[in-house]
Amino acid sequence: MNNFLTIPFVIIFTFLIACTNNDESVPVFPEGSTESVNVWVQDSMKRYYYWADQMPAKPDYRLPVKDFFKSLLSPQDRFSFIVNTADASSYPRSIRNMYGFDYTVIQQSNGNVITVVKLVLKNSPAFNAGLERGMIITKINGTSVTAANAEAMASSMKELTILNLTVGSWKNGSVADEKEIKIYYGFSMEQPLLSKIFDKNGKKTGYLYIYDFPDGMTSTLYQKFAEFKGAGVQELILDLRYNYGGSVSSAAALCSLIPSGITSASPFIIFKGNKNGGEVKRTFAQQIAYDPKALDFTTLRANALGLGKVYILTSNSTASAAEIIINNLKPYIQVIQIGDVTLGKDMAGFTVEDKRKPRKISWQIHPVIYKVFNAGGAGEYHDGISPQIAVSEYSYLPLLPLGDPGETLISTALDNVYLRSANKAASPQKVKILYQSDILQ
Repeated sequence: MNNFLTIPFVIIFTFLIACTNNDESVPVFPEGSTESVNVWVQDSMKRYYYWADQMPAKPDYRLPVKDFFKSLLSPQDRFSFIVNTADASSYPRSIRNMYGFDYTVIQQSNGNVITVVKLVLKNSPAFNAGLERGMIITKINGTSVTAANAEAMASSMKELTILNLTVGSWKNGSVADEKEIKIYYGFSMEQPLLSKIFDKNGKKTGYLYIYDFPDGMTSTLYQKFAEFKGAGVQELILDLRYNYGGSVSSAAALCSLIPSGITSASPFIIFKGNKNGGEVKRTFAQQIAYDPKALDFTTLRANALGLGKVYILTSNSTASAAEIIINNLKPYIQVIQIGDVTLGKDMAGFTVEDKRKPRKISWQIHPVIYKVFNAGGAGEYHDGISPQIAVSEYSYLPLLPLGDPGETLISTALDNVYLRSANKAASPQKVKILYQSDILQ
């Protein structure tokens, strides 16, 4: 097995690429020139990029590095990007990573356009400023949000360092108690897991909200499932609605804690790369072990719930490793997906960068390298994974806190768990999503 196949399969990994080129058709450029960097980018992409066979044969090496990189990408690729580690402005910007919140602009059946705060990260600038999930934003920097200006306003917010929001509460079909909130650009802390246990009719249901899948989270998962197992949890709701993904090893660890009947040798994932990468299969135990901080498979299984089904809450923001959870559990357990279609990132990769000392190239490539498949060979969900039970969390306003049993997606799952009809005070609103601050437009 060559070195490429033995690289740990996690979303982020660093690797040394030699800045060499064996293609005689490519001219030699002075070291340090834009053209020489572009040759390195091309060589790296030829070796690792999933769609390497679609790259242009004669790209324009005179282009700025970012433009050159874009010229190499397949039309099917929504996710590959490149950054200059010496230039902070080259990194992707989002409202979530700058300010710590996200929102959705919806249109109700009566035509009203409403901007709803759907996510506020704990200990983020937005959180510290007093912003809460469920609040309604009526103005951003003094301008009302409309269907026509929503995308342009979001773009302008990414160029600022201070946001002035006018927000209110949703009461009896309108916005009340408006106030001003000022949010400064800043850092958001690592997000904690949120767990609850719901108990009704003698049946206990565990609820676990997971924001992302960083390496090193197996001990926390182990502890949460020990609590669930100790409490006699018989059903499980995983809330992955805002989970962008992260480490495939952490995803494998979570999957190992849920179903019955799996062993360390049970296949978990198949990675399919280009002609250099080939196909690589990993068991649960092998994939978990690629995280050097992870508890091993056997230790984790001591707290496994051994369930026959699992409820997973999703939205258009559910992506990557979070989608792997849904797809790769299906060969072993009944997955009941509730919410909206996922983003459709059926792929994984690692970071490609120059690790020479001293480093001569400051650019860092984040390419799509593999398509991912489950133990049964099922994958190709680039259009997203559709739920069995389609529900919009904006059907009922205001949005309730995550973990609240009355929250729309959670209550829908509990309705199924406890075999009861939904008991809502009013009929669900038919809403149209006009814009989401965290979705690729």
